[in-house]
Amino acid sequence: MRCPSSARLHWWGTVLYPAALVAVFLGCQLLLKLAAVPRGTEASLAALPAVAALVLSLPLRLRRCWEERQPWQRLGVAGPTPAVFKALLRGIVKAALLLALVIGSLIAAGSLSWAPRLTSGLLVNAAALGLGVGFAEELLFRGWLLGELNLLIGKQRALWLQAVLFSLVHTRFNLPPLQLLGLLIGLLLLGLALGLQRRADGGLLWGAIGLHGGLVAGWFLLHQGLATISPDAPAWLMGPNNPIGGWVGGLGLMLLLLVRRRWWAAPTSGPEPC
Repeated sequence: MRCPSSARLHWWGTVLYPAALVAVFLGCQLLLKLAAVPRGTEASLAALPAVAALVLSLPLRLRRCWEERQPWQRLGVAGPTPAVFKALLRGIVKAALLLALVIGSLIAAGSLSWAPRLTSGLLVNAAALGLGVGFAEELLFRGWLLGELNLLIGKQRALWLQAVLFSLVHTRFNLPPLQLLGLLIGLLLLGLALGLQRRADGGLLWGAIGLHGGLVAGWFLLHQGLATISPDAPAWLMGPNNPIGGWVGGLGLMLLLLVRRRWWAAPTSGPEPC
């Protein structure tokens, strides 16, 4: 496998590519508002063409800029079926353990009461939300961005930089300073954990998809179909309505990083950049 030549891969392209995807999303959102679609649905609907643009354009970018003949394998999407399912299951299990830690803490604090109201529709929505968000965001961050940064600055710096960018993109900057700091750190830890998950899975993306999507789906299901969380739940536990920004969520992520410590300096055994 050849490394892409410096004539093919530039920093400006790495910046402009996601900017173009954001432009697609914002443009579609504006069109939907002008079309008077139901209020509150514009973002969800606008995400569909943006994800479609990502999926259609990524193979072209990898062939042109990375000189990669098997883009989906290089991104960690394509692989042996047993390995894909094993990685996905491992990610989901880790998400369940992280959620169990938060749920146990909420119960201990007297901030959670069980009120099961599950329906088949709710389960389908949770699965679709987890798979959709997990696949789209991991394809962008741990598939394309991590791979492209590997080529530009090396694997170790790429691991940290993608986590920093992931944290900044997902943070709400209108929060009070302490909550903002907690959320930034929590999202940074999550970005690192997802990057190391891909390393641990030999370059496959599906473990990161299972971990990320499992957290999204599980938290949605907990709120909408399993329990009621007190609005007075301690901020150190819940963070800014996101346990990733709380102490318990941060502790869980640090434990996960500790478990993955052997992969900090280890290259993936799968198809990785030169």
